[in-house]
Amino acid sequence: MKQFIAFVIKETKHILRDKRTMLILFGMPVVMMLLFGFAITTDVKNVRTVVVTSEMSPRTQQAVERLAQSEYFMITKTVNTPREAEQLIRSQKADMALVFAQNRGLQIMVDGSDPNMAQQWTTYAQQTMAAANSCVPSVASDQRSSASLFTLHSSLLYNPQMRSAYNFVPAIMGMLLMLICAMMTSISIVREKEKGTMEVLLVSPVRPLMVIIAKAVPYLVLAFAILITILLMARFVLGVPLAGSLFWILAVSTLYILLALSLGLLISNVAQTQLVALLLSAMVLLMPVVMLSGMLFPVESMPTILQWISAIVPPRYYIEAMRKLMIMGVDIGEVAHEVIVLAIMTVVLLAIALKKFNVRLE
Repeated sequence: MKQFIAFVIKETKHILRDKRTMLILFGMPVVMMLLFGFAITTDVKNVRTVVVTSEMSPRTQQAVERLAQSEYFMITKTVNTPREAEQLIRSQKADMALVFAQNRGLQIMVDGSDPNMAQQWTTYAQQTMAAANSCVPSVASDQRSSASLFTLHSSLLYNPQMRSAYNFVPAIMGMLLMLICAMMTSISIVREKEKGTMEVLLVSPVRPLMVIIAKAVPYLVLAFAILITILLMARFVLGVPLAGSLFWILAVSTLYILLALSLGLLISNVAQTQLVALLLSAMVLLMPVVMLSGMLFPVESMPTILQWISAIVPPRYYIEAMRKLMIMGVDIGEVAHEVIVLAIMTVVLLAIALKKFNVRLE
């Protein structure tokens, strides 16, 4: 045990001596959280809106004022016909138009060149108009239908403000933990191969398996430190709630970190140089995590073949589990499927990696 601890201390000192690596390990999560939380965001703000109405009745005026007071929309112009509004949208002078018909109906015209944003603008407008509709003073039952501007029924669960940080934080956790654990572990072992020191370590009295575990332990601790940093920033900087059990969030994250370490060990068996390990990590981890894990694009919207491929991408299940645990506040039983899949992947990857590990380093 003393020899094992000595190996852990040796690897820890090696990591701590590399100031640039430490800066990347702890700087990257902070920068990405700030970027995705504040700069790279899909939140709706200052949507240029045109109001189309032939006459401005008091109730229509109330709805328009409610929209203008919202931080999401900016009334740029009032026109008389939908054709004028469409021309403004076509010339990129407006993003959305609200058409108030004489029969008290409401039509929303949106620039659909970006379907995702168009859907968000429509949803936000409906929510704002519904709030304005509910503010209409009560009247007699036979006049209530005419007093309302329109009828809208909608409800947003778990994220009523539709803040993009609620979606990005679990995704960033899945991406960073996978990249840091897998990439750094694989590079650490391959570096020993390149320098010829791995063979010296393997002929020491410590069993080869213990050598590998000793090299993985510091990255396990670093992964936990990064996880805590992300959770603290999510809660106190971005205002993302931790609605579920913190214990289960950490437990599922621990399983995911072990999976990432196992994948890093597997990559180290294949790669012979640090450059190859980096390229493999980028191709095997970075692109699938970003494109196929549901981080940016819903898996359900992908073609069938890509949905099948995404089924073998581990971050997909971790991100889904974290969104349920953190945002929805569900119990662990509701993420049993994701946990089982992650556990199976961990066992399979670890078994393959250990089997392929060559203690002789030919």
